Amino acid sequence: MPPRRRFPVAGADLSASVAVFLIALPLSLGIALATGAPLQAGLVAAAVGGLVAGRLGGCPLQVSGPAAGLTVVTADLIHRYGWRATCGITVLAGLAQLGLGCLRVAGTALAVSPAVVHGMLAGIGITIAVAQLHIVLGGNPQSSVLTNVRALPAQLANLHPAAVTMSALTLALLFGWPRIPGRAGRLLRTVPAALVAVAGATATASLTGLTLPRVDLPSWSSHALAGLPEGPVLGIVAAVLTTTLVCSVQSLLGAVAVDKLVAGRTGPQSRLGRADLDRELLGQGAANIVSGALGGLPVAGVAVRSSANVQSGAVSRNSTMLHGVFVVVAALLMVPVLDLIPLASLAALVMAVGVQMVSLHHIRTVTRHREVPVYAVTTLGVVLLGVLEGVVLGVAVAVAVALHRLARTRITHEEKGGVHHVHVRGQLTFLAVPRLSRVLHLVPQGAQAVVELDGSFMDHAAYESLRDWRRAHTAQGGSAELTGCRAGVRSPEYGQTPERGRGPEHGQRPEDSREPAHGHGPERAHGPEHAHGPANSHGPAHSRRPGPRVGHGPGRRLGRSDGAGHELARGISAFQRDTAPLVRDELARLAREGQRPSQLFLTCADSRLVTSMITSSGPGDLFVVRNVGNLVPLPGEENGDDSVAAAIEYAVDVLKVRSITVCGHSGCGAMQALLGSGTGGAATPLGRWLRHGLPSLARLADEGRTGVRLAGRAPADTVERLCLTNVVQQLEHLRAHDSVARALAAGELELHGMYFHVGEAQAYLLSRGGADGAGGVFQGVPGAEELPSPA
Repeated sequence: MPPRRRFPVAGADLSASVAVFLIALPLSLGIALATGAPLQAGLVAAAVGGLVAGRLGGCPLQVSGPAAGLTVVTADLIHRYGWRATCGITVLAGLAQLGLGCLRVAGTALAVSPAVVHGMLAGIGITIAVAQLHIVLGGNPQSSVLTNVRALPAQLANLHPAAVTMSALTLALLFGWPRIPGRAGRLLRTVPAALVAVAGATATASLTGLTLPRVDLPSWSSHALAGLPEGPVLGIVAAVLTTTLVCSVQSLLGAVAVDKLVAGRTGPQSRLGRADLDRELLGQGAANIVSGALGGLPVAGVAVRSSANVQSGAVSRNSTMLHGVFVVVAALLMVPVLDLIPLASLAALVMAVGVQMVSLHHIRTVTRHREVPVYAVTTLGVVLLGVLEGVVLGVAVAVAVALHRLARTRITHEEKGGVHHVHVRGQLTFLAVPRLSRVLHLVPQGAQAVVELDGSFMDHAAYESLRDWRRAHTAQGGSAELTGCRAGVRSPEYGQTPERGRGPEHGQRPEDSREPAHGHGPERAHGPEHAHGPANSHGPAHSRRPGPRVGHGPGRRLGRSDGAGHELARGISAFQRDTAPLVRDELARLAREGQRPSQLFLTCADSRLVTSMITSSGPGDLFVVRNVGNLVPLPGEENGDDSVAAAIEYAVDVLKVRSITVCGHSGCGAMQALLGSGTGGAATPLGRWLRHGLPSLARLADEGRTGVRLAGRAPADTVERLCLTNVVQQLEHLRAHDSVARALAAGELELHGMYFHVGEAQAYLLSRGGADGAGGVFQGVPGAEELPSPA
């Protein structure tokens, strides 16, 4: 008897495709409504995006279809050329994408400044929201943002009560559904909020008999297909370029983000590897050709659907393609049901998407990076002029800002106590060489000079100019000391002059460089944008409060031959000069508000474990307890030293931390001592302390009970096995503390196990089973980030 064939689609793909379909159906209709295209065009684009782009694209888990980011472009094309010509332009844009994919230039699209991309999305979001507001109020949108804004007073004076009521109900369900509390809320949230919002408004309108415009899907026999665009050649070329640009950039950025979402997923992993961006561009081009030819909207990768696909556990491109099949079935068999949907409900849904495209997170990011002018010009350009014009203006401003930063260098000279100080702030390039030479020649011959370079870049011309001046100045009996040096020049030891053989012209070795201990300068310091912690939801750093990280620059080590007091003073001086100005406001806020950390982080006293670096946390984020071996003594067993128990009680009962992380590490000396001495050596303070690790030794010896391992490989040796086992054992000790037990019972606390391999710079998190006291697997933590836009 031949073996039974298994169902060709995995269960995870099937469930994910249903979730994506339920989101795609109302959004596709809403985006078609917002563009002014036939509503069927949205369904065509959704089906083609799922079937064609899903099958041919290079990012298997990205879901393509009609995107909110294309709404403004498509609406303008329909207004100028008509619907059939717009379909023809979509076909031409698809051909252009195929050409770009064949040329393998997909990676260049990612070189566009994020501020330009965020500004483009924000401008499109504003345009969508203002236009759809008219339909929400019961009217019709105008052709431009300014016209829509001017028409709002008249529209508000002539409200349509039924439309406003259905719109309000849609928005209430859309934003309220994900916030339903409790266990029932967790079950209900499995149904997409967009579907609930539109279905709720549709059912209410039908049951109450409200009179208002509804979806009207005509017969497919009268569906319009693509036609040749007619008009000025330059205008059509610009339209094709605009559609190609927006479709390509949004799809490629979405593919990169989907890769990172998949990498950070704790559930089933896709075996298909990273996205092929050039193939993704080819797939998007083919989808646009088919969609345009069949009378559909332009197609691009869509963030909301892609995110839902990944989060629902999809493992292959079958989920994307199957969602397209469901859209086809719905378009053919569910027309009577779709015709009941109020247009005001779809408009409210799309308006909410438009508002979400103006992301506060993006605004904070561009503000921290001092790119607000780029963001603002791009946004205003898209709103007032159009997408292509706005993007061109944004790119021009981004280039101007970059050149301004490169050329802006402040050089000052002052004399204090007979010492001439020359301070250079900014990038030192050939453009600043004339000013640098003029200021350096203000220093008298034979005088003592200090040149402080406060920047992250120095080109060859500036290096040569500074070196030649120093040679000439020291040859005339003067002294020249360089401090705060950056690329290309290393300063001599404080108090030494170049003629003593420590300058760059004498071949100073990197380890002899006397850079400040933090060695970054303000423009490279760890700013607040880094204080987010791992994206994995089980990671040990959940705080989102901004807090610059403070630490030594890469590769900087304190030499053993240097005086410790001297190095300490140098490090403090570097902190006061470079880092303190960056963290002063944050520390002042923490001083006012007191400490409110999100978690207790219990780790080893080993000097190689820098908790702020590993967890990307800042001041006030972590309540850190360090001891030899990251041990948690059982209650009453600290031999008169209750410091760890006191810290646990204070963190849980007073600070109200939400999680406790026990972090072990590779090559732990305490674990090596445990293995080497066993119960011996208890006469010393260290020996008495290490007795708290004996239960870990016993757990290691219990082969039937110990199943702790690293994902993908066995522990390297017995020391690593004990390091892993010790983390699990200390989590058990934590549960024996009354404050921890109470918080766990109340559901107010989580326990996490973590292992950091120092040599590999790799963090591992203990799986849920291990954190609950069983064996467990330590999973590696990759990087992850959210999709670039909620559209």
